[in-house]
Amino acid sequence: MSNVVLDKANFVSRVKKLYQNWKTPEYNHDDTLQKSDCIMSAVGTDEEVMYSKSTALQNWLLGYELTDTITIFTETSIYFLASKKKIEFLKQIEDIKDESNLPQVKLLVKDKNDKDKGNFETLIDVMKSSKIGKAIGVFAKDNFPGEFCESWRAALKGKDFEQIDVSSALGWIMCIKEDSEILTVKKACLVTVDVFNKYLKDHIMEIIDADKKVKHSKLSEGVEQALTDKKYVSGVDQSQLDMCYPAIIQSGGNYSLKFSAVSDKNHLHFGAIVCSLGVRYKSYCSNIVRTLLVNPSEKIQEIYNFLVNMEDELLKEMTPGKKLSDVYEKGLTYAKKEQPSLVEKLTKTFGFAMGLEFRDNSLIIGPKCTATLKKGMIFNLNIGLAGLENKNVSKDDKEGRTIALFVGDTILVNDSDTPASILTQSKKKVKNIGIFLKDDDSEEEEETETSQKSKKAPNEILESRGKRTTVLENKLRSEHSSEEKRKQHQKELAVALNEKAKERLARQSGGKEAEKVRKSTVSYKSVNQMPREPEVKDLKLYVDRKYETVIMPIFGLPVPYHISTIKNISQSIEGDYTYLRINFFHPGATMGRNEGGNYSHPDATFVKEVTYRSLNTKEPGEISAPSSNLNTAFRLIKEVQKRFKTREAEEREKEDLVKQDTLVLSQNKGNPKLKDLYIRPNIVTKRMNGSLEAHTNGFRYTSVRGDKVDILYNNIKSAFFQPCDGEMIILLHFHLKHAIMFGKKKHVDVQFYTEVGEITTDLGKHQHMHDRDDLAAEQSERELRDKLKTAFKSFCEKVESMTKQQVEFDVPFRELGFPGAPYRSTVLLQPTSGSLVNLTEWPPLVISLEDVELVHFERVQFHLRNFDMIFVFKDYNRKMAMINAIPMNMLDHVKEWLNSCDIHYSEGIQSLNWTKIMKTITDDPVGFIENGGWTFLDPESDGEGARDDDSDDEDDDAYEPTDAETEEEEDSEMSEYSEASEDEDDDSSEEMGSEEESGKDWSDLEREAAEEDRERERPGFDKHRSKHKSNHHKSSNHHSPKKSSHKSSHNESKKRSRDDSRDNHNDKLQQHVECHLNNCLYKHKTSF
Repeated sequence: MSNVVLDKANFVSRVKKLYQNWKTPEYNHDDTLQKSDCIMSAVGTDEEVMYSKSTALQNWLLGYELTDTITIFTETSIYFLASKKKIEFLKQIEDIKDESNLPQVKLLVKDKNDKDKGNFETLIDVMKSSKIGKAIGVFAKDNFPGEFCESWRAALKGKDFEQIDVSSALGWIMCIKEDSEILTVKKACLVTVDVFNKYLKDHIMEIIDADKKVKHSKLSEGVEQALTDKKYVSGVDQSQLDMCYPAIIQSGGNYSLKFSAVSDKNHLHFGAIVCSLGVRYKSYCSNIVRTLLVNPSEKIQEIYNFLVNMEDELLKEMTPGKKLSDVYEKGLTYAKKEQPSLVEKLTKTFGFAMGLEFRDNSLIIGPKCTATLKKGMIFNLNIGLAGLENKNVSKDDKEGRTIALFVGDTILVNDSDTPASILTQSKKKVKNIGIFLKDDDSEEEEETETSQKSKKAPNEILESRGKRTTVLENKLRSEHSSEEKRKQHQKELAVALNEKAKERLARQSGGKEAEKVRKSTVSYKSVNQMPREPEVKDLKLYVDRKYETVIMPIFGLPVPYHISTIKNISQSIEGDYTYLRINFFHPGATMGRNEGGNYSHPDATFVKEVTYRSLNTKEPGEISAPSSNLNTAFRLIKEVQKRFKTREAEEREKEDLVKQDTLVLSQNKGNPKLKDLYIRPNIVTKRMNGSLEAHTNGFRYTSVRGDKVDILYNNIKSAFFQPCDGEMIILLHFHLKHAIMFGKKKHVDVQFYTEVGEITTDLGKHQHMHDRDDLAAEQSERELRDKLKTAFKSFCEKVESMTKQQVEFDVPFRELGFPGAPYRSTVLLQPTSGSLVNLTEWPPLVISLEDVELVHFERVQFHLRNFDMIFVFKDYNRKMAMINAIPMNMLDHVKEWLNSCDIHYSEGIQSLNWTKIMKTITDDPVGFIENGGWTFLDPESDGEGARDDDSDDEDDDAYEPTDAETEEEEDSEMSEYSEASEDEDDDSSEEMGSEEESGKDWSDLEREAAEEDRERERPGFDKHRSKHKSNHHKSSNHHSPKKSSHKSSHNESKKRSRDDSRDNHNDKLQQHVECHLNNCLYKHKTSF
């Protein structure tokens, strides 16, 4: 033991703390320590005693437990009586007498010759000389067996000492943890959570899923074995791990919400399963309590949520300076307010202090404890409800009628005004601990079977037992009922959809946003700001870069034009002259999306263009040719124009940005942090890594170059954590409420990721299955994946705990994924609890289901391989989302998922013009809802569908191209120019039809051609009538009779022969050119 190193610094600081509280205590609820003249601790050998105040004091001061050792604390010295080996170990602290204000350490070696009678006399004399020498501070409950301890007690019997129990005072002093102690407790909590989540919870779910019979005691033993398995425990020294108590598993009506309870030998009951377990690490304790609920009723879920909320309320109350009795009263008041009928069923106390001892009885969250809370205290906070009646069980299930709910965590008291933090970060909401097995289909199936059996005669029942077809019939019935139920649910959703839309539109009425008017640019506010340069006085072109203005000579006067009024400029050299042409923006001119602007006086006279001419040759005595002014002006105008457009683009980007709060940086070194992450989209062109750190109110990503990106918690709409299972990257993705700006662009989706393997593979490298290098690389990649998953998961859990579930990370359900093409390439789309996402490819797809109004499936036909899916959002002004090329065999899978999410869906065989549909809806949303809303998408509503088709035809005259137009396109390229507007309509209408739309085969076309040839050979053949007939017949192949008759009458004037069509086209082209020239002459034009 002499080789073991003792932490001298810890011993010194803690002895100081003990003696300071002995002289002037920091607490006022206990005065036993002040009444004591000395403190005595005797530790014996007893394997049955797991926790005692004496051993806790030894561990706190020395870091080790020393059996058969007596320690005496007097006013001026500390005496240790122990064996020779232990004294050798304690010699490391013998020289602390040099420290100021510290008692001297004196060591006594046990003497076997006289059975320590001389040592006992020495210690008794020392005790008598300390202060008055009459009162001894002892730990009353610590009575260790053994010859050594019994001899010491016998030696004290005859002496006139008053024994005072100082357990409460020492417990309060040791309860305030230092940073090193808190770190050890956190590691113990981490192991506790891992064992619960990775082993116990998963094991119980497997048992329930397989419907096995396993005893509570067997589960408890399995937890202890899992503590030694590296599969469940990592990051700590396993040799220093131990269970605080045997894990307690309770179910089936027999519940005892105490930590002294023992797991019985009854089988696990699939109802309310109370699990309690705690792990010790380096003698420091941790604890967690969770209740797993199998098929809980709404009432049980409500009571459980109350219990979780009550724990949150207690956490808010546990701040420094508050009395434990006041915390208890606050919790009781909350319970009386929220659930007064359950107050009597609550546990008598709400927890206790914890550390080197699992339970410190002097610091209990109860009605009688007046001790005050201090920063650094660690408590086992636990609240339970016993004897609850569960009415949602069958009559045969007697064990499930009575249940208990129990929730507990290890918590740390923080600074003032900061709620206590949970160290056992394991989710405990209903969605995390609820296990839902039976669905309504299975219940209906059971009821159907029961009713059928009751109607049968006894002999029929006996006969049916031998039939295997009964199972198949039941299976078909259940499948049929499932499909019928889904349809019924969709009908209910369709009705509710229109009602909710009507209510939403009623709330939004009159709330249209005013259009943002951009301020007009002004060159100079007054004449005094005009530059006094020689070029201006000499009536030359001058570019004022400061005010972004071009000063031009017009009619002998310098006239300023702001750079924003100039559309473009061009320069040309013809002979001896240089020409500079400047075009201006004006009403009627073709403009880009972001060019020009609204004109305050559109009826005023505008300058369209200005042309300047200058000589290229310089006269004798001139420094440069006159054209140099035009050259300089051309270059400067281009430069200023580029700078102005760049700034305008940045301002447009920032226009609708919502101002974010300022990030509050946390100085705590224990902030959740991930290093070596890449960001998408990139801050700059080159990819750089950095670190992501969680602070008080948001995240901060800092790149290696020093760039910073801040994401505030209140701006996060959805947060996702996608593990690296089946992927080459592991990532965190944030979908924001309002866009943030970095890299000079706005972004709503920000992602942080790291690679877990080689994205590319060297195909030239020789591959061999038994190559040691390859096997080692695969093993290292597996280890890296596990390490990264653990780090990312730990980061997410810490953030969720720190933000009090304000930020919750969703994990995509890969097994529910289906392929689709939201953009150009086909990707795996994965549902989460509230979204549909693809995060691996960029740009990402994030569709929040709470924003979705309905989903429509297009091109749903059995002979097609794929179908499309359209997401229509509740905000009708938002562009709908489209996912193409989803395999047809995934249709039922997608329907089932949408139905489970309570989202209405419809389907059709053709693609619709959604841009036109949404424009019609947004023009009159109230009228749209009143006329049936989305019922026109329902395939069963034929009448409405027909009406909708007719209205579409009326709106869009040239929905289908005619034969004449087709011939024109084939014969002349000029037809594309003449019929441009018609072609655009034709293209959009063709897109609305199916790509695989059925048409005539070759035999039908040959037969029609032969008939037309025979008709031409007949005398009196009318070409015009034949052409009209052919066109009418072709049109009827794709439209209803109503549509074709409408179109034939409308396109009567277009159905001519090919020559007439070409002549007509040339006439139209000539008219178009003449009209364009007249327009240009009508506009004001000034040339110089």
